[in-house]
Parts: sequence; structure tokens; C-alpha cells
Amino acid sequence: MKTKLSAENLNISFGTKPVLNNVNVQFNEKEITALIGPSGCGKSTLLRSFNRMHDLSPDAKIEGILKLEDLNIYSNTVPVTEIRKRIGMVFQKANPFPKSIQENIAYGLKINNLPHGKDVIQKALEEAYLWDEVKSDLKMPATRLSGGQQQRLCIARAVALRPEVILMDEPCSALDPVSTLKIEELIKHLKEKYTIVIVTHNMQQAQRIADKTVFMYLGEVKEEGPTEQIFQNPKNEMTANYISGHFG
Repeated sequence: MKTKLSAENLNISFGTKPVLNNVNVQFNEKEITALIGPSGCGKSTLLRSFNRMHDLSPDAKIEGILKLEDLNIYSNTVPVTEIRKRIGMVFQKANPFPKSIQENIAYGLKINNLPHGKDVIQKALEEAYLWDEVKSDLKMPATRLSGGQQQRLCIARAVALRPEVILMDEPCSALDPVSTLKIEELIKHLKEKYTIVIVTHNMQQAQRIADKTVFMYLGEVKEEGPTEQIFQNPKNEMTANYISGHFG
């Protein structure tokens, strides 16, 4: 398996508060990896570090090496715009721009000087399983879509840039079960082209969609492995307690 994304000896703190401690982890190409663990264990902090979201926090201190294949993500010679083009991000709460559906897709393409014609927009919406629902309403404000549709639009917006990796921070936590299953089907479909890392609190979701699962606790990776092994035969007692609900 080819390693697409990796962290070596990663430490992250905000001010005096350490959040990640000596994290070493690898994510394989065209696989879905689930990050699981209790709230506040550093899952989202790890996820956001790959997309350089912490650049926006003046008190963030990052030590260690983060790589996209052989590229050092935090190298001074690599513009953050290039990283975000190659590593897309989908957030917990759908965040469509206050623009039309088609402008939501076109916006990121325009600022990256990429083609943003109708065919490109259609392809992104098709990949996000949304085209058939919106093709006659592309000029409608995106904010009028349902929650599940808005989240799929945000995924379409990410895939339109043709990234290599898509990071997802609890993309289904605000959705109903039907919308959640649609997003899960979509994520499994996207794996054919993209490397996907998803933070989830939903143990069933991790088992349904992830090839690999990483269990984190108090800013450290405690166990990682094939999802089936993590859930059926965890080697770490803490992992076993967490997935069985006997935790805390």
C-alpha cells in the first residue's frame, strides 16, 4: 500500500496547552481511514493539521513532520493554497457560501485559476450524488437546500478541485439517518479516486465505511489497524473499553 499522508513525531500545542503528543500515523492511498476516540482527544486537531488550518491560530505551535507523499506540508516553499487544493476539507456543519449552487462549486475553481464551466460543475455534482436533485435549480441559493444536500454540495465543492486527499470532520453528525447513509455511500464511492480520512464518533459508521481505524486518547495514537481487527480483536485494553462503551 502506498502511503499518501503521514505524520512523524507530531506535537501540537495551543499556548501552554498540549493537544497532540508524539503522533506517528500513516494514511494509505485510496483508502478510508476513520479517526475515533473520546471528545477532546485530538482527532480534529490532527485532521486540521494536514490542511494547515492551524495557520489561522496565532498561538498554535507545531513540531514534527507532516507529509503529502514526499512533500513537506509545512515547508516554507509550499504555498498554503497548493496544500488546500491537493488536500480538501469537509467540516462537521455544512458551510455553503451564501451564493447559488453553481457559484458554490465555481468559486474555488475560479480562485485557483481552474476551468469552471458547466461541464466541470456538473461532474462535481454528479460525483457528490447531487446532480439529479439540483440540475434544474443551479441558480437557487445553496442555503435553501436540505442539511444533507448542503453537506453533499460541500463535498462537491471539495472534489471539484480534484484533490488527492479529502479530510472529513464528522460530516454526518448534524444529519438524520437517511442523509447519513447517503453520505456514507458517497464516501465509499469517492474512495475509488481519493484518499479519505474521516473523524467520527459513530462506531457503526467507522465499521461500515473505513478500511483502517485509528484510536486516539489524550492526544496520542493508542492503536491502529484494519477496521475489522480494531473492532473485533483490539490489542489495547483502552481501545476495547472505548468501542464496547465501557469507557471513562
